Amino acid sequence: METISMDHGGGGLKAKKLVEGLLRYFESPYLEPLDDGAVLPLGDGRLAFTTDTYVVSPLFFPGGDIGRLAVCGTVNDLSVMGARPSFISCALVLEEGLEGETLEKVLESIARTAEEAGVEVVTGDTKVVERGTGFGLFVNTAGVGPVLVELGLHKVSPGDALLVSGTVGQHGMAVLAAREGLEFEGEIKSDCAPVNSLVEALLGACPSVKFLRDPTRGGLAGTLWEVAKGTGLGVEVWEEKVPISQEVSGLCELLGIDPLYSANEGRIVAIVPHEEADEALGALRGHPLGRDAEVVGRIVEEHPGKVVLRTRVGGRRLMDLPAGDPFPRIC
Repeated sequence: METISMDHGGGGLKAKKLVEGLLRYFESPYLEPLDDGAVLPLGDGRLAFTTDTYVVSPLFFPGGDIGRLAVCGTVNDLSVMGARPSFISCALVLEEGLEGETLEKVLESIARTAEEAGVEVVTGDTKVVERGTGFGLFVNTAGVGPVLVELGLHKVSPGDALLVSGTVGQHGMAVLAAREGLEFEGEIKSDCAPVNSLVEALLGACPSVKFLRDPTRGGLAGTLWEVAKGTGLGVEVWEEKVPISQEVSGLCELLGIDPLYSANEGRIVAIVPHEEADEALGALRGHPLGRDAEVVGRIVEEHPGKVVLRTRVGGRRLMDLPAGDPFPRIC
């Protein structure tokens, strides 16, 4: 009998195989899309519902902590589903021996971030596990909110513009540097932030937005791969247009890591009609979280189901998902 491994790309169950196994037990038309959450009927409207568990190590990192990460992750999942985040839950799994001061800091961060995002924490739970069975603290959050607009890959077509709201790779590299105690010139801070106000600004200026995603695990590359596979169309990315900070670029080069695969927790990827790309870009850049937004590519009919990167030197290379998760315990 196979066992589950910490390395999803190693000898244990692959992530895809694990998900397929779970689906055998939970048959539901609302689950089948395997989206960031489920869209459910509610009276004359629709309700978005999502849940996630956060296991980041270390608990505190430049730009955030596990509490801020948990609230932002749930708020952002709802936002990119075209919903307005309204209420969230918070469940804590505490490892025996966790310092009370650490717990207080996390709870304060959860409260501050919820207020920043305009959501209420309305229910929750706590459990304590034996020492040595966790990383100090796990946090689960779930959230609900009314759906404002229908979004989805089924709306995407050739010619559509692809935008990203800011520099990529910040969160994954900030957590990795903090965990490993890496010292280098400059500081990398996580981009961890609630994006609901950014999404609403974009939708207000560009109501024809077709698809949104927050590029978390797998980074920008993972989201683009999802688009290509989900639409059966090609995705073309322009390397020189992808915003990457000097600090992230330098650390990634030092470690041999592609920043396009590093996680983000305060960015969105948007697909809009080509003719509305300028309006969408202006809306993003007009928001504090979108100052570094760029149009980074387009949807094409060529190379269906694949992501192709146009390099700075004029070449092309095929992008795909990595065999395993190169950044464990980052979200």
